[in-house]
Amino acid sequence: MAGVFWYNGAWTTEEPKILGPMDHAFWLGSSVFDGARGIRGYAPDLDLHCARVIRSAKAMLMAPKISAAEIEALCKEGIRRMGPEAELYVRPMFFIRRGLGASQPDPDSTDFILSIYDAPLPGFGGFSAMLAPFRRSAQDMAPTDAKASCLYPNGARAATWARQHGADNAVLLDPSGNVAELASANIWFAKDGVAVTPVENFTFLAGITRKRIIGLLQSAGVPVEVRAVKPEELDTADEVFSTGNFGKVQPCIRYNGRDLPTGPIATKARELYFHWMEQGQRLF
Repeated sequence: MAGVFWYNGAWTTEEPKILGPMDHAFWLGSSVFDGARGIRGYAPDLDLHCARVIRSAKAMLMAPKISAAEIEALCKEGIRRMGPEAELYVRPMFFIRRGLGASQPDPDSTDFILSIYDAPLPGFGGFSAMLAPFRRSAQDMAPTDAKASCLYPNGARAATWARQHGADNAVLLDPSGNVAELASANIWFAKDGVAVTPVENFTFLAGITRKRIIGLLQSAGVPVEVRAVKPEELDTADEVFSTGNFGKVQPCIRYNGRDLPTGPIATKARELYFHWMEQGQRLF
């Protein structure tokens, strides 16, 4: 795929070869990232994504040597390099080079790389999902306050399990048995005209797009509940949908074997999001 990469003060169109088997990030998973979007010249909530990657790095005992504002400026430059019609994934990343002893990361070895590459927005055709026998970790079990790379294998095994059982994505519960999120996005459902999404409880990443959709729906007069969600509520929902950086708003059209419509709340959420985005300033 076409892309641009910034590392150590220089841009390149080829992936920099930056890790070896003795690097802490390669060996012990000490890396964090964030995912933003460049969409036909717009960069929605880019500042929030850049600020979050700094928070994630600090939560993982790193010492970033670049600020959120500097990352945002680099992201904008990279998006411009890719052209005004590109649909892009924007991925700033911090990683640790060295350790202090066997496993403790050395904050002074924190490094940074930025990757920006073609990633077309998916259509609004929908996906299928099912409840998986895997749970998100509690805050005292894993670095759930960071967008840490080490958290993603758990979601990957849940998504793989779902695909092996005929679905596209998996729903995971939290340690208390409530719905946490999908393997790759935040989850919503609608019942009797009310939109519901699980409350933030430090077991899953409560996304930037999720928060944006909460505000947009509320401003449009749609009732929104942010609360604990029991898994059985999804079985009787009028509609289920996801929010996330990659696909923004996507309808779930089949859950646990039950067909679902692409409902009015998911449709409205998507329309509101892109209308809001297009009120922002283009980078070109």
